[in-house]
Amino acid sequence: MPFTRTIGSGLGRVLTGLVRLLTLSGVHPNALTLIGLVVNGVAAWILARGEFLYGGLAILCAAVFDLTDGAVARNANKVTRFGGFLDSVMDRYSDLVLLTGLLVYYARIDRFSYIVLTAVVMIGTVLVSYSRARSENLIPSCKVGFMERPERIVLLIIGALFDRMAAVLWVLAVLSNLTVVHRIAHTWDRSRALQRSAEHAAAEAAAETGAEVGRAELREGYRSV
Repeated sequence: MPFTRTIGSGLGRVLTGLVRLLTLSGVHPNALTLIGLVVNGVAAWILARGEFLYGGLAILCAAVFDLTDGAVARNANKVTRFGGFLDSVMDRYSDLVLLTGLLVYYARIDRFSYIVLTAVVMIGTVLVSYSRARSENLIPSCKVGFMERPERIVLLIIGALFDRMAAVLWVLAVLSNLTVVHRIAHTWDRSRALQRSAEHAAAEAAAETGAEVGRAELREGYRSV
């Protein structure tokens, strides 16, 4: 078995056991979601102090709650519409809180260029989720693009643990905003296709209605003869 698959299998078993334990404990999935936000807040404070190694460990800890809240909800039969909404909103808060911690750090060390870079990452982070939410009001699905939240969190953890945050921010700034552009293009293409399909269906319905009217008039004409 490949080494990476062994690691993945081991982590999967750990998470499965943790989900089972949390389910048996009776903790509410929404509580796990909120705990994850609090831990990310602590991680942001640590990042603002420039202690990236400990900040990365805190983000990793918060990610455990992000990975388990949905699974616990399913196992405990507590899946609700509000729970999904709360999870999505808290994820956005967590993302922005972490990046705010980096903004504070770069402001403290007077690195203006990285303040701007982090701001660009924040813009991309918000618009990745917003563009999908708005798109799916128009088309059935918009899951295109690489830089989803799990990828962003993994990159932040790598940047913090290995002291490569500046490089990670450049990757996030480029790929998150490219993901937004990709989603805009995808939505444009799919919405046009749906519009053409709707117009074609309407034209066919109108033609069929016209044919029915013609047949009815013809039958009426036969009766009057």
